[in-house]
Amino acid sequence: MRHEVIVGVERRRVWSDDEKLSILSEASVHGVTVADVARRHDVTRQHIYQWRHQMRDKGRWPATDRAVFLALDAPVASEPALQSPATEAEIEVAFANGRVLRCRGGTSDEDFLRLIRLVETT
Repeated sequence: MRHEVIVGVERRRVWSDDEKLSILSEASVHGVTVADVARRHDVTRQHIYQWRHQMRDKGRWPATDRAVFLALDAPVASEPALQSPATEAEIEVAFANGRVLRCRGGTSDEDFLRLIRLVETT
């Protein structure tokens, strides 16, 4: 256990935004706990949570509660597959706000994206 002896007037440490972001990035690595990072930098876990909130408010740390869309590389079929209407699959998308969007498999990409935007904004 490490002990620190403070001689003279006790002062609070001041962390720059860059130092905070560096510590936050260490705490964001998969498999690393906030407690481990806090111990390593001699701060409390609460400091790291507060800094994360502050950096999000300043726009310097990504918000995780928003929907994130990722581009997918779909394999290109050499021949169009013929499907009968009875075997068309249904697409179902569950949103973080609890809403669910269900569409038939034959829905065009443009229509599907428009429906997603409508569900998110309502």
